[in-house]
Amino acid sequence: MRTLKKLSIGLFAITALATVNVNAQDKDRMVGGAAMYPTQNIVQNAVNSKDHTTLVAAVKAAGLVETLEGTGPFTVFAPTNEAFAKLPAGTVDNLVKPENKAMLTSILTYHVVAGKMDSKAIMQKIKDGNGKAMLTTVQGGMLTFMMKGKNLWVMDEKGDKAMVTIKDVYQSNGVIHVIDTVLMPKA
Repeated sequence: MRTLKKLSIGLFAITALATVNVNAQDKDRMVGGAAMYPTQNIVQNAVNSKDHTTLVAAVKAAGLVETLEGTGPFTVFAPTNEAFAKLPAGTVDNLVKPENKAMLTSILTYHVVAGKMDSKAIMQKIKDGNGKAMLTTVQGGMLTFMMKGKNLWVMDEKGDKAMVTIKDVYQSNGVIHVIDTVLMPKA
């Protein structure tokens, strides 16, 4: 009987710890003034962020909504409206034109990595890579990751860098990391 009681207490403790870990990961995060629910997919959450209206419009124009609502998992490096505003005047308006859909799709899929790579996994790859990690995007290009102090940075193939401003926004089909600069693949 004593062994059964100890086993019950041990199982209770393990269950409690597992629940704490799951809840810590599944905690709703705020992005662009809206809660990001881990039970919703990338698109369902992104449409509620006031900081990502340009990204959402671009995803719709590129015809990528259905893909990003899929099972994934995906890791998305999501530029804010301010990141898009850094581009030369008229760039976004030009990219969302139907005749530029292929270029827009290439740029957007350059911000997506297959799989669920939270910041801990990326930082482990950086450590394993002696300060840098390279990940292949869905577009086929490469992104390079590094740490500067406590900040996670990503560099595109042209050498431009974006800082991850909000990390580990978990979704039902992946994870989003908010970035402050639009990344560009090689032309």
